Amino acid sequence: QVHVVESGGGLVQAGGSLRLSCAVSGRTFSSYAMGWFRQAPGKEREFVAAISSSGVRTTYAESVRGRFTISRDNAKNTVYLQMNSLKPGDTAVYYCGVGSSFGRARIGECDYWGQGTQVTVSS
Repeated sequence: QVHVVESGGGLVQAGGSLRLSCAVSGRTFSSYAMGWFRQAPGKEREFVAAISSSGVRTTYAESVRGRFTISRDNAKNTVYLQMNSLKPGDTAVYYCGVGSSFGRARIGECDYWGQGTQVTVSS
């Protein structure tokens, strides 16, 4: 069984930064692609960023490109989302998903999900 736990959310002023972490249990973390998604109140879950199993390939939603950076440390079974220049529109619950491939992770076809971490950006 794979367990996924996000952390690092909180309240930050516009223009500030946060780094989210997603820890994944299991010995095969390095074989998984990973994705970050978010869901704001009253809205559907949307794609934020994804990273391949090796970390070589990354992709971002247009709304966060240039401000957010996804990375991973396979030795620590952890994927990160560095969020800079935060805007009130970034306020949402952020979820981490584990995918069997980069293509599946980027479209949200993930096999495992975390419980989410709240990010609130004040104006």
